[in-house]
Amino acid sequence: MNTDRKTARIVGVLYIIGTVAGILSLPVLLAPILGAPDYLRQFSANKTIVITGALLVVIMGVALAMVPVMMFPVLKRQNKALALGYVVFRALEATTYIAAAISWLLLVTLSQEFAKAGFPDASYFQTLGALLLGAGDWINPILTIVFILGALTFYSLLYQSKLIPRSISIWGLIAAIPYPAAGLLGMFGLISRSSTTQTVMVFPLALQEMVLAVWLIVKGFDSSAIASLSTKTDMNRA
Repeated sequence: MNTDRKTARIVGVLYIIGTVAGILSLPVLLAPILGAPDYLRQFSANKTIVITGALLVVIMGVALAMVPVMMFPVLKRQNKALALGYVVFRALEATTYIAAAISWLLLVTLSQEFAKAGFPDASYFQTLGALLLGAGDWINPILTIVFILGALTFYSLLYQSKLIPRSISIWGLIAAIPYPAAGLLGMFGLISRSSTTQTVMVFPLALQEMVLAVWLIVKGFDSSAIASLSTKTDMNRA
């Protein structure tokens, strides 16, 4: 029981670390630079900011990838296959975050060479920059798909196991619905990253995750649900 309590607290802290790092990285630090018409100049002039933002994205990816790792011993008592699937989805999500961070760091290197060349109006620097920037744009819808699959798997397991109040699990399942729409709209260029529309679409789930994090830190898993899962595991072994 003490181990499960500790697990709940660690997961809550990981959610907060991931969310804070995510908010500081793209919306606060990187969005103005990525959206600038002269983004290569901006990358060159704001090297420290870009590197900081990229590192924060990696921290977010690692923190969120650790959530299913910590949860696996608990969730596998409910459904081992789905618990393993959640680990895989989060690992893929972390990989896409790291890929995006690498593309931004490569843009820093490219922008510095662009500056050394005297910021020419037309050159292969812009072509390479457009390719790297476009890679980030295509990573986003892939990230959205992987994220939504992981979220739906996670909240389905929480709903079935009753480890937390089902109202929080249902909130997560419903709030996840706008995510694919936001990803598709962004992929077709109908909305931009960190736009007001996208923020409104993803905010309900972001808020839900913070509520979940606080609940896990303060309340932990439901003791009767833990006991029920332990009994279920013992019966399966028998």
